Amino acid sequence: MKKTLIAMAAAAVAFTGLTAPSYAEGERFVLISHAPDSDSWWNTIKNGLALAGEQVGAEVEYRNPPTGDIADMARIIEQTAASNPDGIITTLADPDVLSGPIQNAVAKGIPVIIINSGTPEQAADVGALMYVGQPEYDAGLAAGQRAKRDGIGSFLCVNHVVSNPVVGERCRGFADGLGVELGDSMIDSGQDPAEIKNKVKAYLTANPDTEAVLTLGPTSADPTIGALQEMGKAGDLYFGTFDLGTEIVKGIKDGTIKWGIDQQPFLQAYMPVIVLANYQRFGVLPGNNINSGPGFITKDALAKVEKFAGEYR
Repeated sequence: MKKTLIAMAAAAVAFTGLTAPSYAEGERFVLISHAPDSDSWWNTIKNGLALAGEQVGAEVEYRNPPTGDIADMARIIEQTAASNPDGIITTLADPDVLSGPIQNAVAKGIPVIIINSGTPEQAADVGALMYVGQPEYDAGLAAGQRAKRDGIGSFLCVNHVVSNPVVGERCRGFADGLGVELGDSMIDSGQDPAEIKNKVKAYLTANPDTEAVLTLGPTSADPTIGALQEMGKAGDLYFGTFDLGTEIVKGIKDGTIKWGIDQQPFLQAYMPVIVLANYQRFGVLPGNNINSGPGFITKDALAKVEKFAGEYR
């Protein structure tokens, strides 16, 4: 297909008598995330970054704080800006800590695109070109409205990244979609799998009338699957989750999980590289932010998702 498209493009140029635009490839774009090394969900981000770099002929680099420490991430942004890349792609997991380094990069004339964490408004505030990601509250609201239609009235939200307030908007949106108060329904589960499992079991034991569980990604979903299996509730308790992963796809397939919300992280890395390359080469820029999600994945639409889960989905 690639060879065919190249041949077609060359033929079109020859037919019209036009010459292809001349530009220098080899720009360097750096993607900086807040994710610790242990979070495998970001492998899809890395794959999207690598593929886009290959396709546009740019050098790409992924950097992150190994433990997920936000102060360490701020230093990485500063170090990256000092190396004068042609563009920075970064999450905005904590605006209080990260806004300064990002604004300093923008002031140096480095184009910045915010992805994944943060909001379009926060991206504009720090001077970024645009935001590429999922509007988290809206995604949570849509999930809550869906659950309400399915007869759900109470839930547990397992939040493994309480330090990132934007992710918590998923829980708040879900509560609003159900038409209930969030209150104590959201727990700080931490990121240790055993701790998450124990906290889920403790909450459900103390609140036996809970009708649904919402997890915010594989980090919290995978141990929650184990908790429900151990409690004999797998497949009986209404279970929805954000994001995809190998165990989540298995859970959807066997009926443990009702649906997963795909924010398409592949696009969150892939699209910024394409945008930055064209911005640097031709000065063109999309006029709006790019919403990469949400999309609901159910058992009926698993074939391609299952094939590429953890790689491109």
